[in-house]
Amino acid sequence: MSGKSDKQNTPRDQSNSIKDPDDWTTGEEPMTGAQESYLHTLATEAGEEVEEELTKAEASKKIDELRHKTGRGES
Repeated sequence: MSGKSDKQNTPRDQSNSIKDPDDWTTGEEPMTGAQESYLHTLATEAGEEVEEELTKAEASKKIDELRHKTGRGES
């Protein structure tokens, strides 16, 4: 036996996959403190203002948009 766990037999769409924020079960909850902080950092760099009362899903989408706009996170 190779000693590897059964995790490698788990379908990719069920384990550690990147889900669309619209499909998150907690997407309607208020954004986290970490999201808020990063969002404001990116917005400042992009010269934009962001809404204060975003959901987790909305914040995630805006972060992705601003990361693209600022070039952060791109290889």
